[in-house]
Amino acid sequence: MKIISNVNELRNEIKALKTSKGGTVGLVPTMGALHQGHISLVKKARQQNEIVIVSVFVNPTQFGPNEDYDKYPRTLEEDAKLCEEENVDFLFAPSPRDIYDEYYFKNKETTLICPPYDVVNKLCGKSRPGHFDGVCTIVAKLFNITKCDRAYFGKKDAQQLFIIQKMVKDLNFDIEIIGCPIVREADNLAMSSRNTYLDDSARADALNISKALFCAKELFDKGVKDSAILIDTALAVAKNIEVEYAEIVSMNTFEKVDTIENKALMLIAARVNSNGSMVRLIDNIEL
Repeated sequence: MKIISNVNELRNEIKALKTSKGGTVGLVPTMGALHQGHISLVKKARQQNEIVIVSVFVNPTQFGPNEDYDKYPRTLEEDAKLCEEENVDFLFAPSPRDIYDEYYFKNKETTLICPPYDVVNKLCGKSRPGHFDGVCTIVAKLFNITKCDRAYFGKKDAQQLFIIQKMVKDLNFDIEIIGCPIVREADNLAMSSRNTYLDDSARADALNISKALFCAKELFDKGVKDSAILIDTALAVAKNIEVEYAEIVSMNTFEKVDTIENKALMLIAARVNSNGSMVRLIDNIEL
């Protein structure tokens, strides 16, 4: 495995390997602090492609001014070991200056890809203005840098996955987007890099997010299709956490549904108090 930070070097290395090895290129974009959820994406990419690239980049354009960009966990040495164990070909670990030009650092502006307002101005996008502009921009840059054939994203970030799929369709990227299942801890907490922020008490509280979702799913499986009833049931379980939103949307359109008639998603975002700091976590379940 080669660890590369320079864009042109990565491009040249990919070209050389493609010439000698042939086949397809699979990309797993991450912000690092890798866990088994990420590794499940890497394994899927390894199964389906001759060349596998994992990117590790904490992208500044998707963080708001009061968010955790500076303290977001950065564990490149450990990430590299995990990737090497999975036979990754290239670990792309650029710095912000490898990705953005001097204009950005001087003016805090760059060319952005802006998804439709009605898709981003709800759920996570409602409390994080500009977040998905930054996400789409860095993902598009990674697509252009790597010339990948497939890209792999976790379904835990369901709104992100939906928006990236829409971007790929709208902008005619010749790339297959693969959504991979949520990976959970033994206690059903959805794996997240931000779980490292949780003290023991906060982790116990965080379990109420998945408990709320599974409780709603159990009720749905018994025949309850009314979204309001399912959400109220979930909120009754979501104790000791600050719920930002609990909503049910169509998997096809990401619009709210009042009565579930086709495939839907129940999504929860909540903040958990850990040592005086609020940790934001997200999770969802298919209905």
